[in-house]
Amino acid sequence: MRSARLWRTLLGVEHTVVKSVSLETDRRGRDVLVARVRPTRSRQRRCSRCSRRARPYDHGNGRRRWRSLDFGTIRVYLEADAPRVACPDHGVVVAAVPWARPASRFTHGFEDTAAWLVAHAPATAVAELLRVTWRTVTGIVTRVVADRAGETDRLTGLRRIGIDEIAHRRGHRYLTIVVDHDTGRLVWAAPGRNADTVRAFFDVLGPDRAGQLAHVSADGAEWIHTAVRDRAPQALICLDAFHTVAWATDALDAVRRTTVADLRRSGDTDQAKDLKGTRWALVKNPDDLTGDQRTTLSGIKRTNRHLYTAYLLKEQLRAVFEAKGQHGRALLGGWLSWARRCRIPEFVDLAATITRYLPLIRNTLDHGLSNARVEATNTHLRALTKRANGFHSPDALIAMAHLTRGGLCPDLPGRAA
Repeated sequence: MRSARLWRTLLGVEHTVVKSVSLETDRRGRDVLVARVRPTRSRQRRCSRCSRRARPYDHGNGRRRWRSLDFGTIRVYLEADAPRVACPDHGVVVAAVPWARPASRFTHGFEDTAAWLVAHAPATAVAELLRVTWRTVTGIVTRVVADRAGETDRLTGLRRIGIDEIAHRRGHRYLTIVVDHDTGRLVWAAPGRNADTVRAFFDVLGPDRAGQLAHVSADGAEWIHTAVRDRAPQALICLDAFHTVAWATDALDAVRRTTVADLRRSGDTDQAKDLKGTRWALVKNPDDLTGDQRTTLSGIKRTNRHLYTAYLLKEQLRAVFEAKGQHGRALLGGWLSWARRCRIPEFVDLAATITRYLPLIRNTLDHGLSNARVEATNTHLRALTKRANGFHSPDALIAMAHLTRGGLCPDLPGRAA
């Protein structure tokens, strides 16, 4: 094997001529391996933005170096000329090189490795391993995501989507995210939590593709419903079952707190004390109850029918969404009748709320769509935020979200299937 081909293979570069390799000492007295390279003729004089052929402009600022993956403990650099070309569309830019992305000082292999690592480990650990700063790692993630997102249009073929918001920082800082139900992937995210933010998604999606949407799942946020009805009126909005049952759980807990307060005012402090610690027995699903919690529920059934009725109303609403379809619709009608005449103010109010969202809830029962995939993405983003001890900007979190949940994480160099 010729030495040039050997070095090209070891460096993991393509369309590149390796002219020489030498061991040098950098400014800090460390040994570094420097490979002097140039693009092959077919890759020379190309615009770094559109890859089209362009006329030469000047020699730029001289030779540059790009950091490559280390050889063992020795840092490796690629060194080459960096001339500029005059592109008809993008003006005067530095010519493209086949081993690195535009405006990057690292090779494709180095950046793809860093992006893969940061998708599976904290950025500080990745920075320590690769001997760069965590800010450099953040910049690499942004470039890799932008590059890979430009290769495919992830908004093509959307039929069923889920929309939700997530707080990413204290001070009511929110992101709005859109997830494809069919693939489970995050397809869009942006800062903000209002109708204009959702409309910005539909601006990117375009009217033709918006017209192809069949179902949109969301919680009870009217600003989401308004934007969807405005831009995709044919899409059926499905109210997330988890959030609907959560309304009943909140109402049940409000009944419990009111009951405890009433018992204290009436002087029955012992029963008030017993009910104060029953929250988890009341809000948990029956299948998840411990033996002691089942005993607690039996005691509530004997001593406080008012609170136990509220518990049954919560469980019956959960059974509505488990049944689905026409059976679920029938159960929902019975539940609304029961809740309206139960004389429990919290559930009377809840019945009025559910009546207001009744068409959306019926869509959920008919089509079985929930925000489960969206909530899974939200949980993942919270884990990312906790692992990174927060992000300085929403753009950094969005880039990480697209890397880990949007299908944009690259394969490790040399590991593609």
